[in-house]
Amino acid sequence: MNKELVTLAADGSEVEALVGAVGAAGVFALLIVIVWQLAATWRARMLAAREEQYKELATKYAQLLEDTVELQRRTVEEQRQTLDELTQTRLAVGSMEKMMREIE
Repeated sequence: MNKELVTLAADGSEVEALVGAVGAAGVFALLIVIVWQLAATWRARMLAAREEQYKELATKYAQLLEDTVELQRRTVEEQRQTLDELTQTRLAVGSMEKMMREIE
């Protein structure tokens, strides 16, 4: 009968050791999952921040593009006006030259 008590006691400590090992493995697994999720959350926040920066850059680029198109339109308009003035000036100088030749 003493042998049975010793065997049961030994079986009990083995069960406790097994429960302790499973518990420790569970705690380590939980810590790993927590760290993994924190890293995933941090990475998602970084990606969201980067996406926001990309949106801001796209908005700035669109505004600069609109400004550039407007400046080009104004430049073309000013060049046409300058060309018209130059043409009128050439006509006026040409008519003055013709008048001066007639006077001579």
